[in-house]
Amino acid sequence: MKKLISLICFLTIVIGVKAEDEKVVSSSISKVTVFSQGAQIYRTASYSIGKGLTQVVIEGVSPKIDAKSLQVKATGNVIILDSKYNLFYPKPVETPLQGIPLKIRKQINSLTDSIQDINFSISDKQDEIDVLNATKRILTNNGAIKGQGKVNDSIALLKEAIDYYTFKMMEINKKLQRLNRMRRMESQALTEMQNRLNILKNYQNNAQLNPSPKGPIHRITVTLSAKDYAKGKLNVSYLVSQAGWIPSYDLRSDIKSGKVNLNYKAQVYQNTGIDWKNVRLNISTNNPYQNKTKPLLHPWYVDYYQFRYENQGQNTSGARPSALERKAKAYGYTNTMDAKSEDVDLELDAMTANSFVEVVDHLISAEFRIDLPYSIKSNNEKHMVLVKNVDLKADYKYYAVPKHDQSAYLVAQISKLDELQLVPAKANIFFDGSYIGETYLDPTTMNDTLNLSLGKDPNIIVKRTLIKREFKEKVIGTKKERTFAYRIQIKNLKSTPIELVVQDQIPITQNAEIEIEALNLSKGKLHKNNGIVDWSFTLKPKAEKEIILKYLIKHDKDKNVPVQ
Repeated sequence: MKKLISLICFLTIVIGVKAEDEKVVSSSISKVTVFSQGAQIYRTASYSIGKGLTQVVIEGVSPKIDAKSLQVKATGNVIILDSKYNLFYPKPVETPLQGIPLKIRKQINSLTDSIQDINFSISDKQDEIDVLNATKRILTNNGAIKGQGKVNDSIALLKEAIDYYTFKMMEINKKLQRLNRMRRMESQALTEMQNRLNILKNYQNNAQLNPSPKGPIHRITVTLSAKDYAKGKLNVSYLVSQAGWIPSYDLRSDIKSGKVNLNYKAQVYQNTGIDWKNVRLNISTNNPYQNKTKPLLHPWYVDYYQFRYENQGQNTSGARPSALERKAKAYGYTNTMDAKSEDVDLELDAMTANSFVEVVDHLISAEFRIDLPYSIKSNNEKHMVLVKNVDLKADYKYYAVPKHDQSAYLVAQISKLDELQLVPAKANIFFDGSYIGETYLDPTTMNDTLNLSLGKDPNIIVKRTLIKREFKEKVIGTKKERTFAYRIQIKNLKSTPIELVVQDQIPITQNAEIEIEALNLSKGKLHKNNGIVDWSFTLKPKAEKEIILKYLIKHDKDKNVPVQ
């Protein structure tokens, strides 16, 4: 009973919180954790409140906030009762006319009277213009002017008509010109007075006496309870969308040091509606919008699918047995009635919601804390942020595949990339200070060694030729035998020894009627699954080496087996 009374009193206090208990405090962004999609904003605000309940309001919140992600912590002798995100629509305060200075009110009244007078004047001039235009039409359409009637019979009457027409038209045109000029001037004056009147009527807004809000205010309201005066700090964090980062790499190789310098960069962008000014950035490989629930496998049942059941004995109606009938058969009964007579429970077990629920597995991610302040405006522009710079140990070897390219390529083999918590992205390659090209770095592959090709070395000569005198073709019974032989020559023109791997191949087949035999591999290693032959050796400065590759193909003489 005591607990119930305490709960009722507590609810009464909470409901009794009034608007005057609200206290708006200023806050600032202390740090931002940028994910591959989205960002976590951390805001800090100081507060000081009196005894009782107080709603502390933090404004300047991003409109892209995810309200479900809101977290609040506080220091000081207070209790956090509630925290929520809401939109606040301030009501514009209307200032009565008496709130406008007397001078402005007099100007408004004077302008109103002047506008009324000038409207009457413009209307009068328009009436005169209409009358003069009507007079012009009457004169123009008169028969005497058009040369109709008795005027044509008398030169004196015609001359008098022309003189009268000329005099009246000149007089009317002068009046029209004067009236139109006056009307245009008055219209311009009317427009200026009307604009001035609008400015005066909006005086309170233009003078910023009581500016009206442009839109809703996004804010976070935290309800605090204190037994006495308390002060401290509020730490608020929430997730926002319209932000993220794009990874990129620079790989700089130096063969003398035997290392590869990895420059890990992040292109950070945001369009959250709030600028980030001098904030500490954390770059995280996590994606909060990515699915965090692992897939669930249910039992996979298979059985023969029977289209007809006429010969089953238990069901001759042609209909598929029901689930209850199949369960009765599983218990060893011929039908459901026999099972029920022995009180066997044939009701099907319902699937529970737990069958479709799996515990959420959070993905492992890396977070890089940048110990430098960054200012990033909310305009979606990309800002380059250095994440990590590390020297990686590399093994340098030369590779040659003379069948396709009679050159030797320098390759840097970088291992243990999985320890760097990298993400797949493009990488720019630099060798000896020169830009080589672009590659794609994918640490998610099963191979933990990255082979970074640095280009051709002209000081290593590789040549592959067909040995014609070794080429043989003969028919033995129903089979045709062909022998191929190639000579691979390598010469090191460098002043230092090199580690070289040469690769070639012999054909392979899945047809049992075709036989392939390796006759001479010069101690090379044959990979039977793909036919590739490797030769690995060290070649001293100015030294040469020769490799012989020879194989035989036997097949039906009446069939063609193309070999390149």
